[in-house]
Amino acid sequence: MTLGLINPAIYMDELLRAKEVKFDWPKFSWIGSPERVDQVLFIRADTPYKTFDDLRKAAEPPRCAALARNGLGYFLPRILEEGIGAKFHMVLGYGGGGEMNLAIEKGEVHCRAGTVSAYVDREPTRTWIKNGFVRALAQSGATRYAKLPDVPTVYELMDTYKAPAAIKRVAKVMLSSGDLGRPFITHPGTPADRVKLLRAAFTKTMGDPELLADAKKRGWDIDLMNGEALEKLAKEIMVQPPDVIERVKKILGS
Repeated sequence: MTLGLINPAIYMDELLRAKEVKFDWPKFSWIGSPERVDQVLFIRADTPYKTFDDLRKAAEPPRCAALARNGLGYFLPRILEEGIGAKFHMVLGYGGGGEMNLAIEKGEVHCRAGTVSAYVDREPTRTWIKNGFVRALAQSGATRYAKLPDVPTVYELMDTYKAPAAIKRVAKVMLSSGDLGRPFITHPGTPADRVKLLRAAFTKTMGDPELLADAKKRGWDIDLMNGEALEKLAKEIMVQPPDVIERVKKILGS
């Protein structure tokens, strides 16, 4: 009985046929995830970029911080570039969220993407939101995060700006790791009855009153994704036409 808690973005390596891959993503047995890990792109409120039209027409794009080219913090602004024509100057190489927040505070960069839960519930962004230092531009989830009801999703923006269907598929491929959240898996070939038992136990645990009370005390939001839903999404994102794969490679510079 072996369980894994994995970084879901590793499916990108298999999808892009990285030679290092030694797994078969669709064959994992999916147990559940306690939350989605959606991203929100936020920007200093004192910049001249007040609307997405401003970002589309910007003569000098805002500088946007990210760790590297292989995470949602990089993917979200790049998808907005591809999907609606927004312009960003990506600044890579930061060591983490703390460094990027400091860079925003110092004016070194104007924007960055981070998890929605950290944005609304942790410092310094919680205070920044209250005092109007930053504002949210867009979020990556398939649906709006409950605590950011007025911030559009990237999919809504692509509908508004009439993005091509191929770009919408690219967005789905690149942003689905957020929908997968923090997935628990077990190995391929696990008997179906055992997978069913593990899924039921996980779902029951995520609804336990004591666990929910402790999560609330810590400021954690439980947003259960059950094993069946994870399995469906995990398989869907691996079935993509060649032009979508090539576009993803281009965005990633690979």
